[in-house]
Amino acid sequence: MEILEQISELLQQGRAKEVQEAVKKALDEGFQPQEIIANGLLAGMSVIGAKFKVNEVYVPDVLIASRAMNAGMETLKPYIVEADMKPIGKIVLGTVEGDLHDIGKNLVKIMFEGAGFQVFDLGIDVPADRFVNKVKEEKPQILAMSALLTTTMTNMEKVIKAVEKEGLREGLLIMVGGAPVTDSFAQSIGADLYAPDAASAAELARDKVAAL
Repeated sequence: MEILEQISELLQQGRAKEVQEAVKKALDEGFQPQEIIANGLLAGMSVIGAKFKVNEVYVPDVLIASRAMNAGMETLKPYIVEADMKPIGKIVLGTVEGDLHDIGKNLVKIMFEGAGFQVFDLGIDVPADRFVNKVKEEKPQILAMSALLTTTMTNMEKVIKAVEKEGLREGLLIMVGGAPVTDSFAQSIGADLYAPDAASAAELARDKVAAL
């Protein structure tokens, strides 16, 4: 099996130490860091994302695969810096104010990173001004918000209004998601994108940023 396919397979199995060893081997064989990331690590995470979407793998499997991906990236870090590699885009992410749920958000972060994005995770219970300040600071292509409670999902609209008030809306895609959130709700508050699950969110983000 070609070494990059082997990296993908090992990552899907969550074998972090062996992923690191395979990454070193790929470097020794002359593969460039971007090839190893795209055709090894990200290819593996993409398979995990697709399987997660159709319930062929579950949250623990995603977390184990993510750990293996991070181990591979850690090995590649010095080479990435040397090659001056850029992520495919930036995403500011957080669970809205009043909401302390983060499992879904953390999965979305894993999938975003697995798709090649640099993610700025603001955590949980994030007020509108923190979202606004981070968007000003990082100038991301996407602002992604999560909510798990019907009582907090209305805070998504507050964030969108705050972003618009600061004149930051142009060129920024706003994505929302979470158990009570629907596509029609997303449209009603002026969001650009809605995703029903973590894997779909990453696919949608990748497609939209590629089209910018």
